[in-house]
Amino acid sequence: QVYLVESGGGSVQAGESLRLTCKAPRTITSVFNPSPMAWYRQAPGKQRDLVAQISNAGRTNYVDSVKGRFTISRDNSRKTVYLQMDSLLPEDTGVYYCHHIESMSWGRGTQVTVSSWGQGTQVTVSS
Repeated sequence: QVYLVESGGGSVQAGESLRLTCKAPRTITSVFNPSPMAWYRQAPGKQRDLVAQISNAGRTNYVDSVKGRFTISRDNSRKTVYLQMDSLLPEDTGVYYCHHIESMSWGRGTQVTVSSWGQGTQVTVSS
């Protein structure tokens, strides 16, 4: 089993960006590096679905809905996988999980929430 820790989630507005990070702090590189890695997403009330995958050599694969907006990458020397998410949409909302494919290990996930509304700004007019 590989211990995985995700971070980088948050609440943003549509069109903004987030960068997710997945680290394997307790795993030796000889276990982490050979395995393909993946990011999955679980939207509220739905199953966990693949978002992006990267081989040990850096070949990537994306679900159609994120192509051109998301980029998966890895740094084997740091036992880390990234997911750069640009031009976020409300339908990207969900819990994002990191997956070490060879050991079938999962992280606990990080929440991403994309709202279609701005946070609002207060306007005060005084006489």
